[in-house]
Amino acid sequence: MRLRPSSFHRSLVAGALALTAVLSGAPIAHAAPDTAPAFRGGPVTGCLDQAVIGTVEEQRLSRGIAGGPSVPAEILRRSGFDRQVELFRQLLCRVPNRQAAAALVSTQGEALWRTATHRAQHPPRGADALPSTDDRGLYWARLSMALTIRQWQPAFSLGTTERATLIRSFEYASRGITSTRFTPGVRKVLVTGFDPFTLDADIRIGNPSGANALTLDGQRWTANGTTYEIQTVVFPVRYTDFDENMVENALAPHYRPGPQHADLVMTASQGRVGIFDLEVFNGRRRSVSSIGDNNNLWGGGTISAPVVSPSMPSGPEWLTSSLPLARMAQADVAPFRTRVNTSVLEIPAGQTLPVRQPDGPTPGSIAAEGTGGGYLSNEVAYRNTLQRDLLDPSMPAGHLHVPVLSFDLTNKTAITDPTYEANREAIVAGAHAILRSALN
Repeated sequence: MRLRPSSFHRSLVAGALALTAVLSGAPIAHAAPDTAPAFRGGPVTGCLDQAVIGTVEEQRLSRGIAGGPSVPAEILRRSGFDRQVELFRQLLCRVPNRQAAAALVSTQGEALWRTATHRAQHPPRGADALPSTDDRGLYWARLSMALTIRQWQPAFSLGTTERATLIRSFEYASRGITSTRFTPGVRKVLVTGFDPFTLDADIRIGNPSGANALTLDGQRWTANGTTYEIQTVVFPVRYTDFDENMVENALAPHYRPGPQHADLVMTASQGRVGIFDLEVFNGRRRSVSSIGDNNNLWGGGTISAPVVSPSMPSGPEWLTSSLPLARMAQADVAPFRTRVNTSVLEIPAGQTLPVRQPDGPTPGSIAAEGTGGGYLSNEVAYRNTLQRDLLDPSMPAGHLHVPVLSFDLTNKTAITDPTYEANREAIVAGAHAILRSALN
């Protein structure tokens, strides 16, 4: 494996140029004039309104264990992202106009993503630094910076819609969505992951599917004499973003003909204990009622009354993976095991109660749970394979569930431990092996 001549450095250069213009108050080329007063310098504190309450997800930034200090703050410090968060706050307080704000938000979002992927692929510095593959620093940095945009009080008028547009731009850039640009002349692989979730149960949680994505971004692999370039994206665990078509916006450009057309698209998420599940059947509906998303919102469905997302394009109840599952299942993922999962929960045609079908759905049934469940893991898999069917039915596409990442059973308070770190390394290594087997 080797890192591609990354756009990491190029993005930082571009960002530095844009930020120089911001800090100097220089006009942005081709920007429309702004009649509001410009903030030209002075103290960088005091531009945030702390009374503005963040989202449920953002409110967890101050959470500790049993009344202790903030766990997210410790993760940010030990991963080095606290410095990037503070720099963003200072720069945002000096922004002179809307055009500069848009430039700052997008460049800093992409710089955050590039910093995270670069960190994931290089040894960290510092005696107490978290390991390179720890995905949590990016998650908490993104939330911190989004909250900064939400609380920011610029020296010019900024409407609710304009602020929401800035946050959306930052989200897309900091998740890798705006930087999945493949190099011409190589085969192209797109892999996705997810943010941490169930944080109300344990604020320390990470997500190994996100860690896997960070370690893969920009990598070039050679298999049987063919060079593959890998680009990655990390999705939020939020129904609203799915309802606003974030998955389609991220994936569809790589199904359409053209220089960014991919050769394989694999979504991934965290699933079950001890198992890599290669999910065969993806269901169209949401059914999980026992767990909310990261904003404590529910999808609206139950096992006996599953629902379709309001933004879901029309499509069949069930879609099937087209990844080379039999070959992928042979990958060495020790100490875990791999399973080609065909078990679904369906409401058979003409019936009202859900039935477990171990070998896949029967004709005319309603999807209560795909092989990947009835939560956002199943939905990202369905949305992915629906894009395949609509735009390029021959594309290998499907979903991988990686094993659950757990702390040592005796660790109830520390943000990391040797067991947690060894498990994450093993899960990432297993996910790499499965992907490599797909390319072979």
